[in-house]
This record gives sequence, structure tokens and C-alpha cells, in this order.
Amino acid sequence: MLKSAGLLLAALVIVSPASAAPTSAGGGEILWDRYGVPHVYARTEAGVFYGFGWAQTQSHGNVLLRLYGEARGRAAEYWGEKYAEQDRWMAANDVYSRAQQWYRQQDPGFRADLDAFAQGINAYVAANPDAVQEELKVVLPLTGVDVVAHAHRLMNYIYIASPAKVLGEAPKDAQARDGSNAWALMPRKTRDGHAMLLANPHLPWGTGYYTYYEAHLNGPGLDLYGATQVGLPILRFGFNKDLGFTNTVNTMLGQTTYKLALSGDGYLLDGKVRPFEVEEKTLKIRQPDGALKTEALQVRHTVHGPVFQRYDGATVALRVAGLDRPHMLKQYWDMGKATDFSQFQAALKQLQVPMFNIVYADKAGNVMFLDNGILPKHAQGDLKYWSALVPGDTSSTLWTQVHGYEDLPKVINPAGGFVQNTNDPPWLASWPRALDPEAFPAYTAPLGPMSLRAQNSVKMLAEHERIDLDQFIALKRTAQALAADRTLPQLYAAAEGSSDPDILAALQVLKGWDRHFEADSRGALLFEQWARLFTGDARYASQAGYATPWSLEAPLTTPSGLKDPALAVRQLKQAVAKTRELYGAIDRPYGEVSRFHLGQVNLPGRGGFGNLGAFDVITWDPLNADGERLPQHGETWVSMVEFSTPIKAKGLMSYGNASQPGSPHISDQLELLSRGEFRTLWTTRAEVEQHLEARTGF
Repeated sequence: MLKSAGLLLAALVIVSPASAAPTSAGGGEILWDRYGVPHVYARTEAGVFYGFGWAQTQSHGNVLLRLYGEARGRAAEYWGEKYAEQDRWMAANDVYSRAQQWYRQQDPGFRADLDAFAQGINAYVAANPDAVQEELKVVLPLTGVDVVAHAHRLMNYIYIASPAKVLGEAPKDAQARDGSNAWALMPRKTRDGHAMLLANPHLPWGTGYYTYYEAHLNGPGLDLYGATQVGLPILRFGFNKDLGFTNTVNTMLGQTTYKLALSGDGYLLDGKVRPFEVEEKTLKIRQPDGALKTEALQVRHTVHGPVFQRYDGATVALRVAGLDRPHMLKQYWDMGKATDFSQFQAALKQLQVPMFNIVYADKAGNVMFLDNGILPKHAQGDLKYWSALVPGDTSSTLWTQVHGYEDLPKVINPAGGFVQNTNDPPWLASWPRALDPEAFPAYTAPLGPMSLRAQNSVKMLAEHERIDLDQFIALKRTAQALAADRTLPQLYAAAEGSSDPDILAALQVLKGWDRHFEADSRGALLFEQWARLFTGDARYASQAGYATPWSLEAPLTTPSGLKDPALAVRQLKQAVAKTRELYGAIDRPYGEVSRFHLGQVNLPGRGGFGNLGAFDVITWDPLNADGERLPQHGETWVSMVEFSTPIKAKGLMSYGNASQPGSPHISDQLELLSRGEFRTLWTTRAEVEQHLEARTGF
């Protein structure tokens, strides 16, 4: 039996499902279902982590090992110059050295769990040396410090303080916004009297730190199903038989970028010149011939934090909240092990997770929305002020404290019977509205505007008195263009009487369109092109063209109308020309050019831009050389759970649960995605045994 992560576990052996039997070596096994989902069963908690590390490496080994090399800040040493700027960022922010400190601060039991996860990765590669790219093995062996470092980098220096936020990189054209959907329904909102939960994160489809992984973890006091991002040893989205939780990206501002006033060899603070604290570091950069070049890196610090040169020439210092809170992974683990609302809230009150809304439901009927994060306390200013470059020449802007759990916006068991979030500010977490923005500091979150996706989310739940699981699933897959409802009637009126053949053709197509982004929808492509001109925004986020802007007083009916009807008609003519240029016709079926194409699988796509109101989100890349546009961002992991006895669960991992070359699970769920369907999530051992692909014993 595995007693601690320090013990060497036996090599794992894969046997065929027909002859598989539980083994005692190491105290556990992984049952792989026919969608490549690992169901880890272990006799000890550390054994669960070991099996999970093994499973992630089998499914995503190349991605995982590269991420861990990057988290060490040694990617340029391992793989060359293209990683040098990234390594400088990591070194300047002390990511790996802080991870070493955080690792030492873990409780001994959880530290052993982290070690076990790393050992599972090492053991998989040792047993399957040809399964991962040779150049990636340089990062081995991994330790628990590497696990912490990856999590620290992801949370604090990608989500909270990314290089783009701090250094001012210009966003790429049509760059996707982080997104997610989450619903939690109380029993009185459901037909059968059971709480229900939707987890529906949206992130880019490209492999890397955004890649999601589905798993089922079973051990002492644990039966947790869900998903996480590759490299994390815990589930960020999960449910057990008693409760479940999910995350959405929020507006929590856990970093401040200070603009420095330079003077001589120092910087000004409160009218006095202060010297920089200077730290000398070295980086190694692998050259094309394999030689290592050593680069000296001088990191300057102010009282605010490390100093950087922005791309616009400004000298800034970075201050990040939560660098004294090393237990983010442990908090997620405690959330997953909770069995009731009290235990779950106790986990939340640790306040170690630096951002993300948390939406929760349980079998007892409780639901909760929490605008979670580690939020600095400020004496003045709103979110816009603190999101920009903040004056760094006065100590009046230098924050030293953060808000506690009790200060954060939250909604528990509201009168409307549900909570929701789609990355919108917290004020419409339920309907009728339960939160007053005036009760919170102005820097907590923006007042608005509320996105059309968020409005669609609230409207769908509010307009249905009782929802059963089938309706819940149908509502989730809605790809309705709410923007069309707000504009097309007025556009038709503005174009009435036109004799322009392009306008007449466009009106005919748009009037025949079902106002959804389905594979067979004709008119959706034309509407996208018109909406891009109407909003003046590649992401459709601007309200510039609407007659009535969004307001908190009418949050579910605004924005609406056409500010300049004549201009909108001229834009329609432009859209006709552009649609024909791109697609050859203004009535091409949506799914002919919008494709779910991975490897040999190439299927009609569905789902639309969230800023046009689609709840089932796919943000599409521009057309490629083959005349296709592929998903950039959107539908990834989905789970829908009814907390009945036994629980019922449906879900999907859109791009499959593996990325290793040759895996059958890279694209095996695209057909369901194309049809707008979901699979049953097998949550019991008996179900898993009925759908077994392979068994791995340890």
C-alpha cells in the first residue's frame, strides 16, 4: 500500500479491459473509459495524486512537460531563444524561487500529495520513454516544487498579471476575451425539485496552459468528477454526489502597475529620490548549435515591486496581491472534498484563490455566487483608475492590505431561485437583482455594461418558471443572436422602400434567418459582417451604433435600436460586398465555412460570438487558406449536473481529452459538438466498467 509520496511506486501496467483486474502494487488503478477519461481509484490521497499525474502525462505529456519547463523559468535554456523574453519575465517576478518557498509552506500531507503528482509524471515517462518528445525530457525529474511553480505562474502571472497587462502589448486583432458560463438552480426552480449546476468555461482551443482535462478522482473520502487545466494537480471544476462548483473569469483586479517618475539613478516617491534595489540574475539561452549563452539580467525593485520597461517606453513597477498566500491548490482540493455548504464555505474563506467567480450548488438545495479574489484595499478610485497606469510617485497609492471574504460580493439562495455568471460584473448574478453596486467600493467591479451573452443567460433562466434537466441542456446549447433581436426590426424599417438590389437581397436573407448560429443557418454570416461594421469593433463589444445604451435600470432590454438608421443601411450594403468577398454568397450555410476541424475530422460548426448574444460560444478565427474558419476560443469543458439520487450528469470535452500524437481521443467528441449534443458522464464504477477502454494498475 502507498503510505506516502516519498515511496517509490511500482511501474504501471496497462492490460486489456477483458483481463483487467485491480492490482495491489501502489494501491490503486486508473480505469480509462472510451472517451479517454481517467477514473483514478487509490487507497490513499497521495495515491490519487500519483495516478492523476500519470494520467495527465499519458493524455497530454508533451504539453505538460513544456509547461513545467516554462514554469521553472528555464525554457530558453532548454529550447532556445524564442523563450528568452518569457524567462526574463519569470525571473524578474521570482516565480520559481517563490514556488520553492510556497512548497515548503504546504502542510506535510499536502506537500506529499504534490510530490506524488510529480512522481506520477516521472513514472509514466520512465515506463513509456517513447511516448513524449525527446527534447522535453530535459525537465525530468519533476518535483512538487515544479507543480507549485506551474500553478503560481498560471494564476498570478498569466491570469492576474500577464505580460500583456503590465508591459502594454497591443491586443491582436479579434483576440478572444476570456469567458465562461455558469448556472446554479435551486430546487424550487426545477421541475423535479433537485438543484442543478452548469459548468461551461470558455478558453482558447490551442494547446498550452489553457488546455482543459477531464478526470474522475476517487480515494479516501473523495469521489470527485470534473476538469482542470493541464498541469494542475486538482480539479478547478468539479462535482461529487453532494455538491458542485465552477469558475468564471471575473474582473477582480489583483495587480497594480505603477508609472514611475525617474530622477537620476533612482525614482521619486513623496518628493524624495529613492534608489532602486538591484538584484543580479543570470539566464542561460540555448543557441542553434546547442551551446549555452549566459545572459546577465539586472532586476530593479522599488517599494512597489519589480521594475519593467513597457513597450510604450514608460518605466513601471508591478505589485501583485496574494504573493503571501501559498495555498491556492489546497483550497481547491478542500472545495472538492467538501460534502456540505458549511464545509465548502470554510474552504472559500481561506481566500487563497486569487481570482475567478465561483458558482456553487448542492444536494441540500443551496446555491451561491461569489465574486472571488484577493482584492487590494484602496482609499479612492474606481476599477478604470486602478486598471490604468497608477501614479507611483506618491505613497498614497501604495496599497498594503486586501479585502477579506466578508467584503466580497456574493449571492446565496436568492429570491429568483438561481445564480448565474458569464464574466459580467456581479450585479446581475440573479434576477431580480440582489446586489447593489453602491454597497461596494467602486474598484470592486465595473458597473457595466452587461454583455448580450450575460443578458441572454439571465433572460433564459428568469423566463422559465420550472426547468427540467432536458430543458436545462437545451437552454445551455442556445446559440441565439440576441443582437439581431435588438437591431434587425429597426434595420428592416430603415431599409423599407429601398430599390438597391444588394439591400433587397440582404433583407430577404436576413428575414429568412432563424437568428441562431447553427450549422444550417443562412444569414448568420451576413449578420456577423454587418454587426462588425455596426459596432465598429472586431469583437462586437462596442455599443457605438445602438440608439439606447445599456443601463442598470433596464439591464435586460438595452442596448437597443439604431443610432443612425441611414448609416446602418449603408453598412448593410458594405456587409453584402464583404460577405460575398469572403464566402462567395450572402446565404452560405454557417457550417460550410465554420468548421470543427482537427486532424482527419472535419465537421460543420455551430455556436457564435458571445458579444452577439450567443450563449453557446465559439469565437472563430479568420478564414484560412482552405476557406475554413476554425475555433479560436469558446466551448471546451461542459458539465450539467442534477443533484438527484443518484446524480445525473451530462457533459462534453469539445476538442477531446488528449493531445498526444496518435491518441484516438484528440477529436472523438467533435461529432457530438457539431450536433449540439452531450455525452453521459459515467460517475459510478459500474458505469465505467461497462464503457472500459483500458485499465492501468499501480
